[in-house]
Amino acid sequence: MSKSRTGVGDAPVIEPESAPPSEVGTTAAATPEPTPEPTPAPTPAPGLAPGPEPAPEPAPAPAPESAPAPASEPAPQRRVARRGAVDPVKALIHRHRELCERAVDPLEIAAGLEAHGVTDRTAARYRHRDVFSLAEEMYARVPRDERPAAVRAAPEAGPALGRPPRAHALLALLPPAVGAATVAAYQLTHGRDRLIALAVGVLALAVALRIALRRGPLRARSGAVPGTRAWSLFLLLYALVGDGFLRAALAGGPDAPWPLDTAALLGLALAYAPAVWCARIFAVGAQRRLGQSRGLEEFAAGARPLLLAVVALQAGAAFGLLVLAGRLLGRAEPPYGAALLAVLLLLARMLTSYGFRVVPGVVLGGVCLLEGFAVAAVLGARLPGCWWLALPVETVGAGAVPVLACGAGTLVLLVAATRRLTRASAHAPTAPGAHR
Repeated sequence: MSKSRTGVGDAPVIEPESAPPSEVGTTAAATPEPTPEPTPAPTPAPGLAPGPEPAPEPAPAPAPESAPAPASEPAPQRRVARRGAVDPVKALIHRHRELCERAVDPLEIAAGLEAHGVTDRTAARYRHRDVFSLAEEMYARVPRDERPAAVRAAPEAGPALGRPPRAHALLALLPPAVGAATVAAYQLTHGRDRLIALAVGVLALAVALRIALRRGPLRARSGAVPGTRAWSLFLLLYALVGDGFLRAALAGGPDAPWPLDTAALLGLALAYAPAVWCARIFAVGAQRRLGQSRGLEEFAAGARPLLLAVVALQAGAAFGLLVLAGRLLGRAEPPYGAALLAVLLLLARMLTSYGFRVVPGVVLGGVCLLEGFAVAAVLGARLPGCWWLALPVETVGAGAVPVLACGAGTLVLLVAATRRLTRASAHAPTAPGAHR
């Protein structure tokens, strides 16, 4: 109940039961529901005795937790939702998050995207001009893995790099040593012992090559295509016995054992060591350029002349070793076919070592078919009415068959290697079997 007081002039003063104006204002600000306004107290007349002083106005109380948020707070959620609808890079980052987290620079992300089939045309759908620009945004938006590089588990990335171990250097000299021993045993023996020595030596050379190719820069990262080893062995055997047999067949024979080209066998065995060194030079140089380049085109522009220089170095080394072997064994003809075969086998093995397995198998198989067809055509010309089958081989000559076949195969593999081995994705740390 309210209390009334009578002052001068009998003016009634009514004090409401409600809280003081300060408390009313605070409660009204905190409570969202409307409350009835209290009746304000009239101003006391002049001369009245001052009543009790009102309590000091308390500090505004914080809004209760149950109070609803202002209408302006949901705006950031709507902005995030709208960004997700117009942000096509977000899904790509989620798909390649592991690649983005362990990348040390945008070029590594670009190489990984290129390995997964992302091209500049694909990057245009993500509103970027090229793959490297897309990789730069992905690199900037994903936090890096701050652990040291030595702690992180590095995935397999192409051939083994760094300083070659002593065991690798010794393995690179194993096929040349076995080849030299085989030719020496062939030259020092006669009759049946010579054939036995040659057969045992060729078998030992094949085993030595199999052992040496398991390590080093020419090892196959994801396995070779079935038949590639058989094609390579056929080409080596043709270099040993093919030319002599074809010449004897064109002359109407063979009526007697035809001469074997042991100089080609020795030269090709000796050419294995420079092939290993050339492959290592290319691998180390490509890795260095991968760390220095700032774009895919810049890396390709630097890796392409390096690849061509390595191929030229191998061709020169193989030709010189073949000429030296020919002089030691009394061969006068220039070994063009055997030198092209050395380059062909190097390119095929380099593509296989970087994960590109199909093209080398197809090309080596095609070269074997060409050389086999030449021999079959000469033998088939002895059938009645089929003399014309030997015309192509008679026109070009027996020595030109390996030159044309290996030259065509080398050209195809060189084009394939220039397109594939100059990609940054071929040298980036990607999962095995990513290339085909």
